[in-house]
Amino acid sequence: MQLQKRTVFIVSDGTGITAETFGHSVLSQFTHKFTFQQEREPFVNTVERAQEIATRINSTAELDKLPPIVFSTIVDEDINTHLRHSNCIYMDIFGACVRQLEESLQTKSNPAIGRSHVSASSDEYRRRIEAINFTLAHDDGQFVHDLEHADVIFVGVSRCGKTPTSLYLAMQYSIKAANFPLIPEDFDRGTLPDTLLPHRHKLFGLSINPERLYEVRQERRPGSAYAELDQCKYEVAEAERMMRRENIAWLSTTTKSIEEISTTVLKILNLDRKSY
Repeated sequence: MQLQKRTVFIVSDGTGITAETFGHSVLSQFTHKFTFQQEREPFVNTVERAQEIATRINSTAELDKLPPIVFSTIVDEDINTHLRHSNCIYMDIFGACVRQLEESLQTKSNPAIGRSHVSASSDEYRRRIEAINFTLAHDDGQFVHDLEHADVIFVGVSRCGKTPTSLYLAMQYSIKAANFPLIPEDFDRGTLPDTLLPHRHKLFGLSINPERLYEVRQERRPGSAYAELDQCKYEVAEAERMMRRENIAWLSTTTKSIEEISTTVLKILNLDRKSY
């Protein structure tokens, strides 16, 4: 069956990340019949810019002979009006939620452009940058000092997803994440590296299906002993045995996205509390 193409505009007065994330989640429910071509339009914060986007939406509707789908997180009503009256299916993400909350809380909202994203001069932004710098410095066990400042320390075999998960947590949640590879010498010794022992309560293990690890390692170092399937099976089995023996919470990354892994880690380690 041939999928029908629909054009989607992601429109925001800020970066568009919120609208894009929401839009992807919603549209994923319809990919069995449609393919979606995305046009991202950030920083739509003037009436003139809104009119420009509205003209493009109308031109696209005429070309496609179908109204585009528009996901918007714009808070200014004047700007919203120009877009809403264009030839489109308009999804006002903030507006729908804000109106219902205004009724429930019996309080009018106080709209401000970009309020959902942190300012570059705010404490929250500073904490995020510090977390990213910390995570980069403590990637792959290359820097073992200051681990007492880590929020979480990932352990697992090489190429099981420790680095991308660490960076995602740092960038999205300001989590200071270190990661430490478990290597054959650790398995021969039968204990965690001495560096990690004082921080056992911060450890979280990541594992992976050996066949998937084999595929990943073959892409990185094809034909090497490091990438042989038997070596992958050995390391994964020994790493999981060590995690169970040391009573370290762990999960397999084989079929999970970085978002799913991170959410699980935040929940288990109770790091997902946030105030506004």
